Amino acid sequence: MRFLTFLSILFFIACSTNNNPDQVFETKMNTKTPYAMVIHGGAGTITKENMSAENEKSIKAVLNKALEKGEQLLQGGADAIEVVEQVIHILEDSPHFNAGKGAVFNYDGKNEMDASIMEGAELKAGAVGGVSNVKHPISAARAVMEKSVHVLLTGKGAETFSKDQGLEIVDPSYFYTEDRMKALKGVKERAKKKMKISEKEKHGTVGCAVLDKKGNLAAGTSTGGMTNKRWNRIGDSPIIGAGTYANNKTCAVSCTGHGEYFIRYAVAHDLSAMMEYKGSSLAEAADEIINKKLIDAGGLGGLIAVDKDGNVAMPFNTPGMYRGYVKPGEKVVEIYGE
Repeated sequence: MRFLTFLSILFFIACSTNNNPDQVFETKMNTKTPYAMVIHGGAGTITKENMSAENEKSIKAVLNKALEKGEQLLQGGADAIEVVEQVIHILEDSPHFNAGKGAVFNYDGKNEMDASIMEGAELKAGAVGGVSNVKHPISAARAVMEKSVHVLLTGKGAETFSKDQGLEIVDPSYFYTEDRMKALKGVKERAKKKMKISEKEKHGTVGCAVLDKKGNLAAGTSTGGMTNKRWNRIGDSPIIGAGTYANNKTCAVSCTGHGEYFIRYAVAHDLSAMMEYKGSSLAEAADEIINKKLIDAGGLGGLIAVDKDGNVAMPFNTPGMYRGYVKPGEKVVEIYGE
């Protein structure tokens, strides 16, 4: 008996010191925690070889800031929906990510941003698409959810509604960044030459999924969409069930990647459905969707999710994904595939 106890202790120590976030997640499944939050800043061709040490440090600093803000709110008893909004504000304000201040440019050299938010208690949701002057699109999405009878507003209507609700409106020039303009020019040049365009150049998103102390789940997603997009294209980020979903019975989800695939395969809702109807764990469902269903279909990207017990998942099928999570006594921030 003493020998078996000794082996159990060794196993516990080995699991606790494991630095791989996916393995940490696996070894801590089926444990209930009072709160949990997981975030992402987009998935794509993100490799250490193409990342400067300065950029890596700066990006991790923003991710850590977002996690620390979220945990502070959760420890204070804040509702999941409030945490989602406030944390995504931090990510929208950073030019490192394709959302808000860091939004990519469309074909005409303009920023068109999308966002959505959902709470899991009553399945209420709100979203905006194609807005160009709302400083925090995630707040516009929340306003649609809480202050209108609708779920999705787009374009000028969404902008007028946001202004009427007292949200911060800025001149479109606020979203201009030189790096994103260079990226647009580069994508256009490569497109003319019929050269390959990387997923990192084409896509990008930020997202947050939360379990609060009351046991409520919520998720939100915000994006600038696809570089060089045309014809008012809208991806999965503002589509409830595709880019964002939350249900207290199962989980809260935010997705990132090639939006058309996430829409067609209703990825965010599919994760919840697999848990509710098939009895899959969060880990099993997330892995099957991202690393089998999407790969078989040719879709690239990833997702973050937290279930009703506070377990988290951060799978992706690209070289990297900006990501992190926080629970009582735990905090993880990662960028590259491990």
